Amino acid sequence: MTPLREAALGRSIFRRDLFEGQVAIVTGGATGIGLAIAEELVVLGARVVIASRNTRRLKIAASGLSRDYGAEVVPVTCNIRERAAVDELVRATLERFGKIDCLVNNGGGQFPAPASAISERGFRAVIDTNLNGTWNMCQAVANQWMLAHGGRIVSIVAEVSRGFPGMAHTGAARAAVINLTKTLAVEWASQGIRVNAVAPGVILSTGMHNYPPGTVELVVRSIPQKRLGTAEEVAAAVAYLLSERAEFVTGATLNIDGAGSLWGNMWPIPDPDPPPEIRIPPWPEERWPELAQSIPEE
Repeated sequence: MTPLREAALGRSIFRRDLFEGQVAIVTGGATGIGLAIAEELVVLGARVVIASRNTRRLKIAASGLSRDYGAEVVPVTCNIRERAAVDELVRATLERFGKIDCLVNNGGGQFPAPASAISERGFRAVIDTNLNGTWNMCQAVANQWMLAHGGRIVSIVAEVSRGFPGMAHTGAARAAVINLTKTLAVEWASQGIRVNAVAPGVILSTGMHNYPPGTVELVVRSIPQKRLGTAEEVAAAVAYLLSERAEFVTGATLNIDGAGSLWGNMWPIPDPDPPPEIRIPPWPEERWPELAQSIPEE
């Protein structure tokens, strides 16, 4: 065991052999939350395949995790939008390791924009990655392995119960994945497949490079805990849902957002000019004073 893995296990709340001998696929596993999830699984004993479209970053991440933790981390270039590429990713994993115990659908992407400014191409691209890509992975892994052997699936989504102003495209896609999670949890329960989702709030990770300056400060003010989450906190939630201790949890979505979804609002709504006149409706005796005079008070 490498010194780095020993140190990581000392910080972990989980049993050190929690995923020993298990095989996991993590899409979007080269950066940000996906990399943190892959690292958590590796530390806890899993053999991990990380997938992404960026081959160079994949190779760097896989080599780094393998070296740091004495683990077997395999990079596979894959565009999850393309079903043929997804099928090949699953086949390659089965050829290499002979099974797939866990799937983490972290691959995705979006960009901030008001709904009126999102192009048709931009909307389709986000839907195709976040929704269709997740569906491709779920069905491919199920058909090639899990329907016959069982398994666990966790999809990374977002908390969208109040809508997602400023990101209508990803809000629509993530809401669909949450519903898909519930549907698959029911349909595949008898095959021993558990399907859950994790909805991170705003997480301090490499993904923050994609947002305009000042966004972080604005977001922090909208979160009751007054801080951003960490990728490691999301990874710990995923590890729990993939673990044997969550065997009775399926079809659930776990929010990791510092209560931001319960309280904060980031989308500015301008006040009307002039402000609307506020008129409180009158009491009945004020509305019909002539009738009130003929009806005595009790």
